[in-house]
Amino acid sequence: MKVLVVDDEPDVIKVIAMSFRMQQPAWEVIAAEDGSEALELFERERPDVVLLDVGLPEMSGFEVLKAIRLFSDVPVIMLTVRDDELSKVQGLELGADDYVTKPFSHLELMARVRAVLRRAQTLPLAHERPFVSGDVCVDFARRAATVCGQPVALTGTEYRLLYHLVRNAGRVMTHEALLARVWGREYTDEISYLKSYINRLRNKLEKDPHHPEYILTEYGVGYWFRPA
Repeated sequence: MKVLVVDDEPDVIKVIAMSFRMQQPAWEVIAAEDGSEALELFERERPDVVLLDVGLPEMSGFEVLKAIRLFSDVPVIMLTVRDDELSKVQGLELGADDYVTKPFSHLELMARVRAVLRRAQTLPLAHERPFVSGDVCVDFARRAATVCGQPVALTGTEYRLLYHLVRNAGRVMTHEALLARVWGREYTDEISYLKSYINRLRNKLEKDPHHPEYILTEYGVGYWFRPA
């Protein structure tokens, strides 16, 4: 495993690298102190997971994340001293997989890294015919989706969420059930994660995301996908 740590504080990088050496000595840690260097390293080294600080100089962590998501769905965990809901939502809507607020314990950080890697490596597999509802088609064997025959670029997290919605089409999936299946049982209170990714899916699948035809809301309960 290769981990890219992006933080403008050398001491933070040093402590994170030491933590990995102690707990995962076989993993390689590479580091960058600004956004431009991070993107160069990312393209050259192709890391398995990125720990990305929000408060970078010149190019913010959000801008780096947006650039990464143009060509990769590698797991990205945002690191920040901000603990407000808007910052979390902004990162999640840009495609972050998780969010850790400084200061954090090394055990918590390692647990979250392992969790996002586990989710990335265990996408649901299914050997069955594609699901079709209106203009939306989900091909389980290829782990891909199309709208009106045109391919839709989905991150791993987006696909997992879509997978569970369409496999239960016509049934309301509660917030807690979706969070547990997509992120893990320890995330069942993170409603902002789910709302952000529902918005991302709607923007990619719906003709009018503000008046969705496919991903429908059961207010106060959860979401459901229009059946075939």
